[in-house]
Amino acid sequence: MYLYQYNIYYDNKPSLSQTSSASTKGLFFIVTPTLFYHFIMESITFQSPGEILFSIGPVTVYWYGVIIAAAFLAGLGVTLHSAKKQNIDTDSIINLSALLLICGILAARLYYVIFKRDYFSGHLNEIFMVWQGGLSIHGVIIGCFLMLLVYTGIKKLNLFQYTDLFAPGLILGQAIGRWGNFFNSEAYGTLTDFFIRVYIPGFGYAHPTFLYESVWNLIVFFILFFILRKRFQDKYGVTTCSYLVLYSLGRFFIEGLRVDNIYTVFGLHIAQFVSLILIAAGILGLVAVYRTRK
Repeated sequence: MYLYQYNIYYDNKPSLSQTSSASTKGLFFIVTPTLFYHFIMESITFQSPGEILFSIGPVTVYWYGVIIAAAFLAGLGVTLHSAKKQNIDTDSIINLSALLLICGILAARLYYVIFKRDYFSGHLNEIFMVWQGGLSIHGVIIGCFLMLLVYTGIKKLNLFQYTDLFAPGLILGQAIGRWGNFFNSEAYGTLTDFFIRVYIPGFGYAHPTFLYESVWNLIVFFILFFILRKRFQDKYGVTTCSYLVLYSLGRFFIEGLRVDNIYTVFGLHIAQFVSLILIAAGILGLVAVYRTRK
């Protein structure tokens, strides 16, 4: 084991010495590779405190439900802000958001159950236990898009104006919602000795893929909300298609680390396969918007 002594001076002139001195100006540290390793590993290791927030008599409140509620409210706040800027009635957006929430949860669960039908065919009572996790974001995207397609068709509104309106709030909700996976100890990656990791009981130290995706989604949110929304507010479809490309790009690579794949297509996780489709759809959409606006 190597022992190093670092003398750090106030005049910003660091030096490396083998012995300490009482006359040293500044701070004195003894650093070993082992000490540094354990400090880092212990300071950035996540472990869920459990899936239950609290219980009062027969009532149990789960972290997952609280996180999903927080995600919805944050996304709604962003969407209402954008609606006001576009002079869209906020009451109608609140009502529509409630429909999208219901539709999104149902579609997310249906998507998950379909691809795990072998398991749920023998555990029918667990199909509606959404507090245990098992909500697919790709199910949300499909379900909410269909809901908006019907809504805007009936109201004779521009579909992509509304998908653009909801996209930034959706990705922000996804960034927050991923922390529900943390509390449920799910959606984690392969075993790792990386200095950022999550401890999963019965499995070991794994890649915190919930964290990777949460951070990526926040980056995408800032791009969509603070850059594209303002720059292309009159070009309906740009924000939506950019969401599809950017989110799916990150999801494709992060998904490759996960160990909880529910289905395989052409050697890819189903989420990776769908991500490729959404990336292609987003790129084609951007090309179409560009051509129609020339």
